[in-house]
Amino acid sequence: QVQLQESGPGLVKPSQTLSLTCTVFGDSITTNLYYWEWIRQSPGKGLEWMGAIDYKGTTYYSPSLKSRTSISRDTSNNQFSLQLSSVTPEDTAVYYCTRGSSVYNFGSWGQGTQVTVSS
Repeated sequence: QVQLQESGPGLVKPSQTLSLTCTVFGDSITTNLYYWEWIRQSPGKGLEWMGAIDYKGTTYYSPSLKSRTSISRDTSNNQFSLQLSSVTPEDTAVYYCTRGSSVYNFGSWGQGTQVTVSS
């Protein structure tokens, strides 16, 4: 059974870059045709899809966040990462990493990690 675990700082200052890592257990991020995705939920708002990286390493981004978002992977450690630049308090959210069979498909979830943007 796959397990995903987010890690990273819980507090980021405005204008800095938010960096999160998702470590995957029980599956390989380079096989099985899965997509590895980042989603967030801000206070009082719904889920927002941020982007994904597939088993081949191809990346996909939300048009609204594309200019600030970068998703990469470390195959030797079976991890994938999110970087969001120029953050503002509006980027405060719980960030989740997920695994799905396609983009926008979220079958398995990490527990989520709270990130607060504040000076």
